[in-house]
Amino acid sequence: MFTSVKAFEGQQYSTLKRQCLQSGLLFEDPRFPATDDSLFYQGNRIGRVVWKRPRELCEDPHLFVDGISAHDLHQGQLGNCWFVAACSSLASRESLWQKVIPDWKEQEWDSEKPDSYAGIFHFRFWRFGEWVDVVIDDRLPTVDNQLVYCHSDDSNEFWSALVEKAYAKVYGCYEALDGGNTADALVDFTGGVSEPVDLLEGQMATDEAARNQLFERVLKVHNRDGLISCSIRATTVEDMEARLDCGLVKGHAYAVTDVRKVRLGHGLLAFFKSEKLHMIRMRNPWGEKEWSGPWSDSSEEWNKVSKSEREKLGVTVQDDGEFWMTFDDFCQYFTDLILCRLINTSYLSIHKTWEEEVMRGSWVHRQDPLRNRSGGCINHKATFLQNPQYVFDVKKVEDEVLICLQQKEKRATPKEGKGENLAIGFDIHRVELNRKYRMHSAQQKVAGSIYINSRCVFLRKELKEGRYVIIPTTFDPGQQGDFLLRVFTDVPSDCKELTLDEPPQTCWTGMCGYPQLVTQVHVLNAEGLQGQDSNGDPYVIITCEGERVRSPVHKDTRCPNFDIKGVFYRKKPKDGIHVEIYNKNVIVDTFLGQVTLFSDPNERQEQHTLHLRDKGSRQDNDLPGTLTVRLITSTTLTNI
Repeated sequence: MFTSVKAFEGQQYSTLKRQCLQSGLLFEDPRFPATDDSLFYQGNRIGRVVWKRPRELCEDPHLFVDGISAHDLHQGQLGNCWFVAACSSLASRESLWQKVIPDWKEQEWDSEKPDSYAGIFHFRFWRFGEWVDVVIDDRLPTVDNQLVYCHSDDSNEFWSALVEKAYAKVYGCYEALDGGNTADALVDFTGGVSEPVDLLEGQMATDEAARNQLFERVLKVHNRDGLISCSIRATTVEDMEARLDCGLVKGHAYAVTDVRKVRLGHGLLAFFKSEKLHMIRMRNPWGEKEWSGPWSDSSEEWNKVSKSEREKLGVTVQDDGEFWMTFDDFCQYFTDLILCRLINTSYLSIHKTWEEEVMRGSWVHRQDPLRNRSGGCINHKATFLQNPQYVFDVKKVEDEVLICLQQKEKRATPKEGKGENLAIGFDIHRVELNRKYRMHSAQQKVAGSIYINSRCVFLRKELKEGRYVIIPTTFDPGQQGDFLLRVFTDVPSDCKELTLDEPPQTCWTGMCGYPQLVTQVHVLNAEGLQGQDSNGDPYVIITCEGERVRSPVHKDTRCPNFDIKGVFYRKKPKDGIHVEIYNKNVIVDTFLGQVTLFSDPNERQEQHTLHLRDKGSRQDNDLPGTLTVRLITSTTLTNI
């Protein structure tokens, strides 16, 4: 199920369980003891807590009673609705919860083999690029013989309480889960990528076209086993967990448990009727306090739907925290949506397969500008390009690219106290097609993420064919930390870090020479290319000292806007740079003309509009058509 799983804090579940069975003693976790230190980092605020094992709370404990569902979760005395909402989403996906709760049949209590029980459990979470296996004992915090934190409707069902304990162990203590981000928990349960959607910024309540487009995206994520959460933003402290007249709660995370297109009508009329209602189902982690508007549990609107359709939707008339509403009403009231996509990288799948590149890096502050890797965001122009840089290629005419930047968790542990995450983000620059050394001057910025102190920052962007550089940064310069960069494309992107500032000196440098000049060639456009009456499919080849850069083909045009760049480290500055234009044909490509460029080392930047010529011809044998080219030249190799 996992390519590799790392034992959290070095604790091996199978080894520890075997030792307990051999000794006849129930497991007591020394790394997460049954003390107040495992509960709080700011001090006890709930009174005397007694840690009890499930057999001390009921006669017949089980991990699951009648399977696993979102109704198994109730929040308890901790402000971790974000975590419980994520668990509710997880419970609806068997393939996912079996990853988080591995070997669940083997971990279940067996009344026929009581001697096989050792009081030990293990759960798995995806943390900073790898799955970790977290071992816990089964001692749970109680007050007055009742579980303090997450619990199930059934008093003898314990999976939710045990998963919560394992997650609290990862964070250092239970109190560290008080307030958090649902997106983080969704990623920890799946290894997926969370995309936040601001419904206010997207004007989803008023823009019907955008709303319908979003619904299709939400439906696709749901149908492909992604996890979804939502909330209503609280703007003041008083707003937190304030209940609206419609029954919804502000500043509170809800789990999305279903997304459907619901047929209206009854019998054959409903079957042949094309009208379908966009519907979404949510669950309040409190297990109560539901939406009371149209299509709520006891709403008359349900009479518009056949009995069989209601049964398929699982409509119940009870205050269990789960309810349906139209997507229109959803966009009217909710402000934030989190889509956790499961990024499919399996070639055996019938669904879209993504190519994933994973890069690990660090922001490290050093005094030397060429070695500093903590330059801050683009506002700090003097140091911005001193950050880590990663190059990748888009090899299709246009490709949807998903980029996720994750920083190493800096939240609370009992000993270190509560830390704050760094404000992080990234920019994407379109660069020369042959760039292989670090950027030292800003180029064309084509996209950028927001900067926020959350654990993950995500961007989805359509990019044209070409080469790009991602620059992940902290908002302020001089800040240090580790990060994980994930890049998803339709075809392999060959993503890698740019580590060298200029061509390296080798033992052959004295004999073969070393670059004296660096020139960036920017082919802007061409006009009036020769050819037949019909449009052509031109492309450009730039050649300098044996190195060639070829542009993508531009379809059906005689006046292409090439907008491509090449960068050349030149040992022979007096030699020209050749730019050739060809027309793409099935058998043999047609030569359309060329120009030869001679850059002036004393001229930092120059732009030329030149007439195309035959190969080897003189200036007076011009061909129809012109080419516009810009050169940027420097004798200092780390200036471009």
